[in-house]
Amino acid sequence: MISLRSLSSFLGRFSLPGLRAALVVVPVAFSVTATAQQSSAPAMEETGPSQTQQVTTEPSASASTFASGIGDIERSSPDLQTLLRDYPISPPDTTSPRASLESFLVLMAEADRVWQEVRDEFRDSDQAFLSEDQSRRVEVVRLLISKAREIFDLSDIPETARTSVGVEIVLQFQEILDRIFLPSLEQIPGQRAGSFLHAKEASDLPERWTLPGTSIVFQRSDATKGDLKYLVSRETVDRIPEDYESVKMFPTRSDKGEDFYEYYIYTPGYLVAPRWYDLILAGPDWLQNQFMSQAYWQWIALTLLVLVAVSIPVMLQRWNRWRAVPLSDVHRRLRGFQQPLLQLIVVITFRYLVDEQINITGAPMIAIGTFSSVVMWVSLAWLAYQSVDLLASYVTKNPAMPTASLDSSLLLSAFRLFGLAFAVITLGYGATRIGIPIYGVIAGLGVGGLAVALAAQPTLENLIGGVILYADRMVRVGEYCEFEGFSGTVEAIGIRSTRLRALDRTLITVANSDLAKRKIVNFSRRDRFLFRHTIGLRYETGRDQVMSVVREIHGFFSSHPKVLNQIALRVSLVGYGTYSVDIEIFSYISTSDRDEFLMIQEELLLEISRIIKENGSDFAFPSNVTYLGRDSGLPTAKGEERPQGKNKAPLHGDRTDDLMDMASEA
Repeated sequence: MISLRSLSSFLGRFSLPGLRAALVVVPVAFSVTATAQQSSAPAMEETGPSQTQQVTTEPSASASTFASGIGDIERSSPDLQTLLRDYPISPPDTTSPRASLESFLVLMAEADRVWQEVRDEFRDSDQAFLSEDQSRRVEVVRLLISKAREIFDLSDIPETARTSVGVEIVLQFQEILDRIFLPSLEQIPGQRAGSFLHAKEASDLPERWTLPGTSIVFQRSDATKGDLKYLVSRETVDRIPEDYESVKMFPTRSDKGEDFYEYYIYTPGYLVAPRWYDLILAGPDWLQNQFMSQAYWQWIALTLLVLVAVSIPVMLQRWNRWRAVPLSDVHRRLRGFQQPLLQLIVVITFRYLVDEQINITGAPMIAIGTFSSVVMWVSLAWLAYQSVDLLASYVTKNPAMPTASLDSSLLLSAFRLFGLAFAVITLGYGATRIGIPIYGVIAGLGVGGLAVALAAQPTLENLIGGVILYADRMVRVGEYCEFEGFSGTVEAIGIRSTRLRALDRTLITVANSDLAKRKIVNFSRRDRFLFRHTIGLRYETGRDQVMSVVREIHGFFSSHPKVLNQIALRVSLVGYGTYSVDIEIFSYISTSDRDEFLMIQEELLLEISRIIKENGSDFAFPSNVTYLGRDSGLPTAKGEERPQGKNKAPLHGDRTDDLMDMASEA
């Protein structure tokens, strides 16, 4: 888009008389209906700034009146060069109904003239594309239409389609004015365009002014900081498409019978049709038929574009499913960029082709603009979250980052919360751009805040539980802990839950609120390992052998560099067990690494075994000893003799002897 100063310089290249002549023709043509403007025009009824002023003018085709009005309007017409040179960055003068209407007529007269010149030059040439000068003049037309759009109150149109729909409203309004009778400019309330009245100077102007014989209303908007605006009202803007359909069959006057709006909506490109449009014109005639303000070829092209735009992201998603998952965490997150980035590129390209090439207009353009804007802002929010997630992965995995005081899980969760907030803010801003009253939605959430809080109570409880885990530092990622029968290594502490990897490689997921309430045994927080074993010697071991074993084991432990002999080193006889003489060894090993402790423990146990063997003893194992003896039977009572003779029954002792003899023979 070129600047207004370059536009002013461009307009300065034309001769001033020719420009003024072009600007005067339109107001002159619009004054045909004025009757004896200087003498017999009815006086306008002024009812104060808060009431509507209605002007009625009797149409007349008097040639003398037409000729007499030319000089007056030529003297009162604003100079476009002066307007753009003196106010290069200012909006059009809308400080009165006359200034607004006159500014629109001046801007559109010049836009129509430049557009027809460029279109005819390009159509009659053999160029494949517009030249640099022609492109610059098309930008001039675009800028003039953009300034003319500021005369309308387009607040009811979604912002996503406001630019394209605004162009249609401007062109339709121009065609309407070109087909109706207009009053003399002097009969319209206010000063000529370019006066830029202050609010205090326009205190006698009405709040509303209706163009005589029409429903076109110029509504005064609220003044801010002294600014004053008379814009075509929202109700009028809503009726402009219907009014255009009602008058488009009538002949035009100012542009030699050509409908600028109809050419705009049924041809591709912006204002000037590209060369490839000749292929459409050379095709079947039915391609030029119209349905819902679009040509058939435009509907066909739009359908093909929609199919391509939808198929590209779907194909990428399926391709990623077929591909192997990268082992690197950073590469996995980089792959997550592909989908939102491709969607963003596709929707921008799609919107460009629909707007600038196929030139879809009207209600379909509003729907396409709203939907494409939704996809674009969702993709941007998705991309923002993925960007923060990638940054978190780089920070936590970067070996150059000092990790002595860095809790990677806490940092990762903080990044995710920030990314989520960033994505929500992006979506909120996008909603305001689309036209959703996000601030009203937020205010409505305050009314339903209690219901939302009750519904989200488990989530909030888990979130607070995660904060408690971080604040109390009960567990960290990589630590081995046990709680209520479950044990494993902590893999991640998220916003809602904590994940542990058990020894059998199963994944245990526990809600943060539940984990914060449970008794947790953190094995990774030990500053030293306990070495406590009870060894059993055989009962055949003598007293001196037992004491020698105790002394040598104690001496070996005292001399070992990893044994904390200053802290409760005990090697002592603690009792006689069922099948062994028990010696307890109690000490601490100076290490917090479990693997190192296992190696030291292995070394100590092997040395204990050597000491026991060298002292002529051995480890006891569960055993039973059976002792066999002769049973003398029951004792005899007083005065009673034992039975004699071989016919007597054998005593118990004799039966035992027989059993022993049988056992020995066997």
